[in-house]
Amino acid sequence: MDNVLYYICVPFGYLMKWCWMLVGNYGLAILLFTLVSKVVLLPVSVWIQKNSILMVKIQPDINFLKVRHYGDSEAIAEGEARLFKQHKYRPMLSLIPLIVQIVLLLGVVEVIYHPLGYLFGVPNEVIAAMAEFIGADPSASSCQLLIVEAIQNGTIHTATAIPGVGADVLADIVQQVGAFQLSFCGFHLSTVPVEVWGLYTVVPVAAGLSSFVLCLTQNLSNVIQHEQGKLSKYGLMAVSVGISLYLGCFVPSGIALYWIASNLLSVVQMYLLNACINPKKYVDYDALEQSRRQLAEIEALDAPAKKDANYRRNKRRERKDYKRFFHVVNKHVVFYSEKSGFYKYFQELIDELLKRSNLTVHYITNDPDDVIFQIAEQQPRIRPYYIGLKKLIPLMMLIECDIVVMTTPDLDKYYLKRSRIKKDIEYIYVPHDMLSTHMGFREGALNAFSTIFCSGEHVAKEVRATERVYGLPEKKLVPFGYPLADQLVQAGKENRQRHVPGKRKQILIAPSWQEDNLLDSCIDTLIGQLYGEDYRLIIRPHPEYVKRFGAKMQAVVEKYRDREGEGLAFELDFSTNESITTSDLIITDWSGIAPEFCFATGRPALFINTKLKCLNPNWENLGLTPVEISLRDEIGMSLSPGELNRTAEVVRELLANTDRYRDRIDARFDSLIYNHGCAAAEGAKYILSSLVEKRSQKA
Repeated sequence: MDNVLYYICVPFGYLMKWCWMLVGNYGLAILLFTLVSKVVLLPVSVWIQKNSILMVKIQPDINFLKVRHYGDSEAIAEGEARLFKQHKYRPMLSLIPLIVQIVLLLGVVEVIYHPLGYLFGVPNEVIAAMAEFIGADPSASSCQLLIVEAIQNGTIHTATAIPGVGADVLADIVQQVGAFQLSFCGFHLSTVPVEVWGLYTVVPVAAGLSSFVLCLTQNLSNVIQHEQGKLSKYGLMAVSVGISLYLGCFVPSGIALYWIASNLLSVVQMYLLNACINPKKYVDYDALEQSRRQLAEIEALDAPAKKDANYRRNKRRERKDYKRFFHVVNKHVVFYSEKSGFYKYFQELIDELLKRSNLTVHYITNDPDDVIFQIAEQQPRIRPYYIGLKKLIPLMMLIECDIVVMTTPDLDKYYLKRSRIKKDIEYIYVPHDMLSTHMGFREGALNAFSTIFCSGEHVAKEVRATERVYGLPEKKLVPFGYPLADQLVQAGKENRQRHVPGKRKQILIAPSWQEDNLLDSCIDTLIGQLYGEDYRLIIRPHPEYVKRFGAKMQAVVEKYRDREGEGLAFELDFSTNESITTSDLIITDWSGIAPEFCFATGRPALFINTKLKCLNPNWENLGLTPVEISLRDEIGMSLSPGELNRTAEVVRELLANTDRYRDRIDARFDSLIYNHGCAAAEGAKYILSSLVEKRSQKA
């Protein structure tokens, strides 16, 4: 190893000797050596700059790749390899800067510790003899510096007799070394600060500061370091400053001088390279930011779960259910639910499937407290699995079954993907409201589904229009209906029969979760208008609002804590629909709960015309008016935000004229929704017939 290091350092020795001979001062020679090394290695630095820009340029593609295949490490690795090959990027070559810096540092350390050998060409046997004369260990790293010191303080001079060293040779060495200036700005470059401290405390401080300045400017302006996470940025800064402090304390001051100069010159070089090869000309920073946000959203999926006191227990449960799910072979039908409140959309459909067949229903939920676990205790043919959102991503990509049933749109657009293993799975979309699909959903939200269970003719028209306008293949459209509406209608009839005359009127305030919803824009005004008017107010937020903005929801609850009781209540349990069927009036913005209420109870709604709930800016391309717009003036009345001072007046008018709306609402319900009273049966028939067809195709 010593021989290898010697041959590596010989060029550094010649360069340092040339610098010393040119300026006549060792400190200035070190500074010049540092500058020359930067110039000599400039082509490498230019290449590193271009390679770094290339890495950042393809980073959006890598991030989007990770989003598309989140949880599938094999697919991500294959995709990255293709990107690297396509762009001719070699990630291992990014280690070159570190290797160059280490080699340079080792070379400077070796040269500074061994000036007799590298600068003056003194043979090893002569150095060993001189070391023995002054009582130094020839193998010690500081041996040659001690010999230099002995010559300069007169311990070794031209008349000294050293066995094995000729007088002429010794005289020549003493003459050269005597003129060797090791002092620079009041510091002796061979001195190790930790051995003397005092003024030399400045050395490690200066080394640490230079490293801090370099890291700080790199975090701000280095093309690749700027894009790293905070942990990487500041972790690297801490390590670099720590190394610099160590170098400054425990090695000769000359090495610290090189380190300080190298750090400061690196800052200058970085800004020069950025000026000559500007990253902004090559990198799409908007795409980079967008990709970073999408990746962060996925990586933060289980952040709310981590706040749960049962997080660790649930993670163990999740691992167990994940393995149990994949140990089951020949799964036919799998239902996916986001949380307990979504079971109501599947309930009657699952009941019909179990009644009409010997099928086993597999039910995946993101909610560890989902009501399905209690139901499964009574029904052994329902097998529930708790799978958190992050773990759900790889599960969905690896799933093998015949049919997947879900109410979640945007399949294959974000983190929920179609199976990568079984390509012919039939994905069925089941509606979770009675509204249109082309304005309230993102564009293309249903494109990846194989089959759409349509709540009414309006949905079928919207899907076919989407296929026609965008040139998409036709899906299977099943005239399904909305089973939950049947439940609500029956519950509404029962509540009307139990109605007690003179009972306090109950008003349900049910906001959506989009921008400027009632909770964010006017809840205080609504409560102020109605509280104390002998009404019972129930505020039922959208489940998605609670999921996304839990802190804001809790702040509203706390604000009105002192009014809770007979006059005001918050309903945060979405597994029950009692407030929908027992209320006398609903106030909402653009929530899909309005038609559910009106059709179930035959009572009108008060709509607040907040900002339109529109996730698809191109919805007008289909030429169809969404039912959430057309229904508003058919099943109730509307107020603009500027008319909220009339809320109490309009509420009194609607409550006084409920009977006038009932026939109109019932007629609209009959024309809007398929299969009243038998929607679940029709859905179950389709699923079972589809399974029979798939079985016959396999035979």
